[in-house]
Amino acid sequence: MRHYYGHAMNVYETVPGYQRLARLTKLSKDAGRRLKWFDYYYAHGENARLTCRHFDISPQTFYRWKKRYWGKDLATLEDRSHRPRRVRKPEYSPELVEAVQTLREQYPRWGKDKLVVLLRGAGFSTSTSTVGRILGRLKERGLLREPLSNGISARKRQRKRPYAVRKPKEYVAEAPGDIVQVDTLDVRPLPGIVIKHFTARDVVSRWDVVEAHTRATSRTASAFIDVLLERMPFPVKAIQVDGGSEFQDLFEAECQKRNIHLFELPPRSPKLNGHVERAQRTHTEEFYELTDSGFELAELNKALRQWEHIYDTVRPHQSLGYLTPHQFLQQYHHNQKEVMCH
Repeated sequence: MRHYYGHAMNVYETVPGYQRLARLTKLSKDAGRRLKWFDYYYAHGENARLTCRHFDISPQTFYRWKKRYWGKDLATLEDRSHRPRRVRKPEYSPELVEAVQTLREQYPRWGKDKLVVLLRGAGFSTSTSTVGRILGRLKERGLLREPLSNGISARKRQRKRPYAVRKPKEYVAEAPGDIVQVDTLDVRPLPGIVIKHFTARDVVSRWDVVEAHTRATSRTASAFIDVLLERMPFPVKAIQVDGGSEFQDLFEAECQKRNIHLFELPPRSPKLNGHVERAQRTHTEEFYELTDSGFELAELNKALRQWEHIYDTVRPHQSLGYLTPHQFLQQYHHNQKEVMCH
């Protein structure tokens, strides 16, 4: 019996040695996958619904390809070009292209916005977007000669870190201590006086540890690791910092020694350290702007210690549903125990 579908007959009737021919034909991966649809379709009594369920495809997709498919030409299963039939031709002159190329090679760091000003000054009537398209096509064709670098760069070269790495995307803070963000803040209470304020913020429980120093060096930062490990009521698995020099050298070595993951942020991305950035603002507004403490270091750190206790055990946090970090941890541990019991 012959089967007709659209303008084509059953592939089994029209093409003997079908499987062999399919192997010899240079089909793409997608076309080969579509060929399996019709193999299954005709082997199961032309049951389109069964075929769609088997291959997890929509009926619209199946019938669209069924209408296009011709058994004598397996290339009909290939994707068609989506290139427009009519491609708009460039509306600019060769003289303009040459002028753009000449100016860009003369001023290689200038973009379309600056070049269009010079071109108009030279008598060309053109737009910024047109100049941009010309530059793009010159680059695609490899016709722009870029200058050779002399080794001088305005961009600061990233120093290779011996231990710190970028935080992997799959690493997500789910439990207290999974990620503790650490940052410094300059506090200037009086002219000529600068206090280096350190904050460590656990991103899950919002538990903070704070301390003031006269300088922010890798030595003072590494000493702060002892402080945050002592005052945080859970193990710290990872610390996240920006690229500041205080978080290199001794600080990095201390993290490695204690087997604490150290994640370094990409340059100019403070939003990725948003938890501790927000904490710094809170400590400024609610402590430094209101404290009557003197700014001698011992007295200031004593007052900060009292504020840290209030912040972690008294102050309700909106982000925690108005629990304190201490209450949140109690609730977290209670829930964990219930899960273990079940």
